[in-house]
Amino acid sequence: MSCPLISETTETERISPLLTKKGARMNIQTPKAIPALIATTFLMAACASTPTTRHDAVATLSPASGSQVSGSANIRVIPGGIHLDASVAGLTQGAHGFHIHEVGDCSAADASSAKGHFNPLGKPHGSFEHGDHHAGDMQNLVADADGKAALSVDLLGMSISEGNTNIMGRALVIHADPDDYKSQPAGNSGKRIACGVIKPS
Repeated sequence: MSCPLISETTETERISPLLTKKGARMNIQTPKAIPALIATTFLMAACASTPTTRHDAVATLSPASGSQVSGSANIRVIPGGIHLDASVAGLTQGAHGFHIHEVGDCSAADASSAKGHFNPLGKPHGSFEHGDHHAGDMQNLVADADGKAALSVDLLGMSISEGNTNIMGRALVIHADPDDYKSQPAGNSGKRIACGVIKPS
């Protein structure tokens, strides 16, 4: 929607009501411009309430290993890290491992070209919420009965511009099974069913 620029002088200021006196009674004729002014007011209110969300990086998730899974992820910089929003469809109902992998290459049919989990600090695999874990470890995606899942998460300490925790150009990978957050090296989360490279938006 395109939002118009409104000058400081309004229609009601430019067009004075026409006043006629009949005895002690005053009749006020409503200017024809009033309906246009009301419409403009509603338009400007709509413009003011329209949210604007900045994305600094994106990833398009495409099927792997013969699946029908697809989705997208939007990433933006926040103080101390990044925020990731993912939306996915075509999953089986339940939990699915979801990780950042070290190589931004989804060319292999089974997404094995993305290599292992992104782990620049040499940590063991674990839960993203506590204890030691790979930098690329995240919580499971949980799909509903329609095969849809969404995740919105802050990844503190991560970057998309510099340093050894920079994830730009790496890959997001979804797995067929849930991550158990303890089995090494990847949480026993099964085959890779979707993959997407993180790119500048």
